[in-house]
Amino acid sequence: MGRGVEWEIDPTLDRVRDLVELLGEPQRAYPVIHVAGTNGKSSTARLIESLLRERGLRTGLYTSPELTTLRERIAVDGEPVSEERFVEIWEDVRPYAELIDAKNADSGLGRLSFFEVLTAMAFAAFADAPVDVAVVEVGMGGSWDATNVADGQVAVVTPIGLDHTRYLGDTVEEIAGEKAGIIKPGAVAVLAQQPVAAAEVLLRRVAETGAAVAREGIEFGVLHRDLAVGGQQIGLRGLRGSYEEIFLPLFGEHQASNAAVALAAVEAFAGGGATPAAGLEAATRIAPGQEFTGGGEGQLDPALVRSGFAKAASPGRLEVVRTGPTVLLDAAHNPAGTAASVQTITESFAFSRLVGVFAAAADKDVEGVLEQLEPVLAAIVVTRNSSPRSLPPDELYDIAEGIFGADRVHRADRLDDAIDRAIGLAEETGEYQGAGVLVTGSVVTVGDARVLLRVEENK
Repeated sequence: MGRGVEWEIDPTLDRVRDLVELLGEPQRAYPVIHVAGTNGKSSTARLIESLLRERGLRTGLYTSPELTTLRERIAVDGEPVSEERFVEIWEDVRPYAELIDAKNADSGLGRLSFFEVLTAMAFAAFADAPVDVAVVEVGMGGSWDATNVADGQVAVVTPIGLDHTRYLGDTVEEIAGEKAGIIKPGAVAVLAQQPVAAAEVLLRRVAETGAAVAREGIEFGVLHRDLAVGGQQIGLRGLRGSYEEIFLPLFGEHQASNAAVALAAVEAFAGGGATPAAGLEAATRIAPGQEFTGGGEGQLDPALVRSGFAKAASPGRLEVVRTGPTVLLDAAHNPAGTAASVQTITESFAFSRLVGVFAAAADKDVEGVLEQLEPVLAAIVVTRNSSPRSLPPDELYDIAEGIFGADRVHRADRLDDAIDRAIGLAEETGEYQGAGVLVTGSVVTVGDARVLLRVEENK
């Protein structure tokens, strides 16, 4: 598209708003479930989409960034658009994008960004399909994110932490304020458990907009969870009842929480209801509001919930792509996300020796992530991924050495060599059954690893 790199942001909705207006407001042709947050956005969006599709609805799913191909970001009925269809969508949108670029040439607004054009393409594709509902993941933040030209009937906010501080602010409160921007008047806000500071900001937005609210741990949540082969067995309390004997083919407490949020979002969309905002004072106190009773009107068919979750997938999120030794791919790229992954690895995998492969973007809290990884890794191989933002291996080595010690840190200039080195280090004790390799640090790292390991060909 020739629109520069995606990570250079010029925060405004003006350009994309003009573009979708020329396109006939495609984002208003179907209801939207809008998903923001720091960690768990993609997994939650995928879980929501799986439940909706299981209920017989035609779905659109917009996520970012991609693991392997750009087409992954725009999916209809669970499948990425084809290469031919992707080109058709671009050709349909391009003349309108060029009109906006020409209009803004002298205004100081500049050209439409890569993400703005791609977002408009997704909205147009979903309108053309047509879909019954679109699940739209925020790219960054919320208030000025290009996806926010849509008004979500349900606004989902997953756990908030520190990330993208250059654009969103360097406190949890500031970041929560940006993400709260997806909560619109008349919407239902479905909130994952949050730090208190973030919860207060989100609930203030709920009160200001008069939206309804459903909060994890109050109106809905995880009842119990047990380890199971290939995932976990969970029970969930929804907005209108409980759902038992759910097999979730994803690992970790955080994924069970994501499933609870996804269930509440689908219930709210289906008319399950939520607590009306009771004013700023009550919202700030996080008052429980109206209580929900089990088995009431609006409960989803438990059999459909079970089958929808059983079919769910979240590629690159503690994804097992090889055995002998086990190779895990995990896209965690900030300390909070990595902490959740480490907790899950400790709980769900019995590694006697786990070796890490790590490559990360230079603008991330690399030290904070490595500190979370240190207790579970016997050794780590630092490298780089295919992104120009990737921190050079020598700089990464210096940081890792201060955390792991020189005898536990290795360096490879290419990711394929790093994976080979890590497998050798994992197997050097001869105890192959308990050996494992964790490839992590960024979505790009995991995407590159999936290509190198030919994950799609092996499944």
